[in-house]
Amino acid sequence: MYQLIFSELKNGFDGVRKEFTSIPFAPDNTDYQQFVRDIKNGVELKDAEGNQMTPEQITTFLETLP
Repeated sequence: MYQLIFSELKNGFDGVRKEFTSIPFAPDNTDYQQFVRDIKNGVELKDAEGNQMTPEQITTFLETLP
């Protein structure tokens, strides 16, 4: 399970949390690469408030990632 991290400073999403680990949205980061693969393969993703995201919301969100 992954959960998005919202940054007030960026006024947008800054990264994703997996259990107790934060993963930055950095394409060269291997944890980030694994996150993208996992989400594309159906692993659960929650928004910054902890709500389960629908497959449509996830697809739209993935299109915004670097």
